[in-house]
Amino acid sequence: MRRKVIAGNWKMNKSPNDVKEFMSKFPELVKDTAHDVILCVPFIDVMTALELAKNTNIKIGVQNMHYKDSGAYTGEVSPQMLKDIGVQYVIIGHSERRQYYNETDESVNLKLKSALSHELNPIVCVGETLEQREVGITKDFVTMQVKNAFEGISKEEVNKIIIAYEPIWAIGTGKTASSNDANEVCKWIRDEIRNMYGDVADEIIIQYGGSVKSSNAKELFEMSDIDGGLVGEASLDPDEFSKIVNY
Repeated sequence: MRRKVIAGNWKMNKSPNDVKEFMSKFPELVKDTAHDVILCVPFIDVMTALELAKNTNIKIGVQNMHYKDSGAYTGEVSPQMLKDIGVQYVIIGHSERRQYYNETDESVNLKLKSALSHELNPIVCVGETLEQREVGITKDFVTMQVKNAFEGISKEEVNKIIIAYEPIWAIGTGKTASSNDANEVCKWIRDEIRNMYGDVADEIIIQYGGSVKSSNAKELFEMSDIDGGLVGEASLDPDEFSKIVNY
């Protein structure tokens, strides 16, 4: 049986002092969970989060990275830098990065390859807009995103990758895909991985993201092809996020 992986995406929220307050409560609340717990924090919070996560079951990730190891890329952070300080996970291709910072399937693919080469665990985001869902192209669009992201990725590397299905229309809106709709798309993603790589599809972790909260986590996470969640706003509160982790 695949493990459940529940990651918080803090986006552009919380200062290092806020991290200290959060971590004064959260580790105790999730210490007995059977699930993997990840916090993906802003770059300014990484060192504080890493220090406070020591001797806990909480892993620390970031929300973006450059695909080059070094160079004249003002304002960017490289995978080598992240690896050197002990970061384990990185979100790649979140819809907000695609929408606001012009990330493309090509850049997502480059970042995915780079993360794997530095032994970072990528969380690759895919998902459709409301308009794409309404015209009935969700399956074609999402499976195309998967194909493009995984171009040149070997079968041996696939189970090191987490895929997060996040319907763009549900992110931060309070709207959530029904559990059946979310599971259907996650199954399409798994089927596409099976077409590309075979039975390794049974091992890959596929999360759901999009207004996940404690009131819907159990129903979502117990679906056949949903292996946990990428949680936005609800992950900012230690009590609420712990209820999701301990669903």
